[in-house]
Amino acid sequence: YRRRLLLHCFPSIASLISHSLPPSPPPPPPPLTDLLRVVSRRLFLATKTQSITTMATQEEECKGNVKAQLAKLFEVSLKVTVPNEADVDPLIAACTGKFGDYQCNNAMGLWSKIKGKGTQFRGPPAVGEAIKNNLPTSEMIDSCSVAGPGFVNVVLSKNWMAKSIQKMLIEGIDTWAPQPPVKTAVVDFSSPNIAKEMHVGHLRSTIIGDTLARMLEFSKVKVLRRNHVGDWGTQFGMLIEFLFEKFPNFEDATETAIGDLQAFYKASKQRFDSDPAFKERAQQAVVRLQGGEEKYRRAWAQICEISRTEFHKVYQRLGVHLEEKGESFYNPYIPGVIEGLTKQGLVEESQGARVIFIEGINIPLIVVKSDGGFNYASTDLAALWYRLNEEKAEWIIYVTDVGQQQHFDMVFK
Repeated sequence: YRRRLLLHCFPSIASLISHSLPPSPPPPPPPLTDLLRVVSRRLFLATKTQSITTMATQEEECKGNVKAQLAKLFEVSLKVTVPNEADVDPLIAACTGKFGDYQCNNAMGLWSKIKGKGTQFRGPPAVGEAIKNNLPTSEMIDSCSVAGPGFVNVVLSKNWMAKSIQKMLIEGIDTWAPQPPVKTAVVDFSSPNIAKEMHVGHLRSTIIGDTLARMLEFSKVKVLRRNHVGDWGTQFGMLIEFLFEKFPNFEDATETAIGDLQAFYKASKQRFDSDPAFKERAQQAVVRLQGGEEKYRRAWAQICEISRTEFHKVYQRLGVHLEEKGESFYNPYIPGVIEGLTKQGLVEESQGARVIFIEGINIPLIVVKSDGGFNYASTDLAALWYRLNEEKAEWIIYVTDVGQQQHFDMVFK
């Protein structure tokens, strides 16, 4: 490879080398990284030396975020253009190819602030021209123009884009990842219900959530991937009682013996709706489960494990990793969270239940039911408290169905 490169770069000594070196078989093609380094060196040597006023040096670039790099340039320009206006943030937006690649939209807003103050400008277009003219030199910008009421349109340099991509190919793209202003984020996604089949809504949440988690991880954020499975609640009373009925020695009941867990759930629900005696036993089973009786806890754990095995098959096939922290995990934290909200004067009594009234929403958020039990809202409030206070999450992202919008609006407010 070096011999061929030397001959290519210095053809005038080709004949000398061909006489002094013995013939050799054709060498294998060079590694891609070697070729890219050669191209990169040539591109670097061919690049015109930048002015000392250039702002977009490689050390100063906000790698991976073109808008942020442009914002730095326009920030300098705005300080020169309107030195008496403090804290003017650059308004940078992507635009259609017809006008350019990006656009600075500060001119109209600035004009409304400075007109009548003895300014030299005669309108937004003049402000836009000044912003354009005061831009520092940068290799990332090919050209700028002003359109309409002062919009500064920017066309990115193709040479700069090529160099940037070249650098990514050679050095890897990790260092080019955007840097969010957070260190820890929780992504709550997938979250199927125990003893029920995953449906297309869970598939959407799983794929979108995994994508968001990967993007944040790529940007060096510590991501806590949370699978908030529905593993707690009144439905487990009927499942446990049905398990006892079908398998008196329930601990010997395997996944194969139980069969389709979805069918098992439907059969228990049918029995619950049609048999008052079974319904009463199921309700008592819930009380015993929540009270921590060992037999009921073991039966509950067995049902959860069967579902978990089925969920894992799906996640494994999709290549998705989650850490399960279901509803049951947050159950011990609920009383303390409710007590804290009560001390803040947020919780009120209403028709035997304990609720929180939220401004702008007609229905209250029930946090303790009239029978003293907890519900989804109390669990989600406890989960939110835990994520903020124990896991120290700065971002919490819930990937859920739009049908849950009102519920989460109330929880967050």
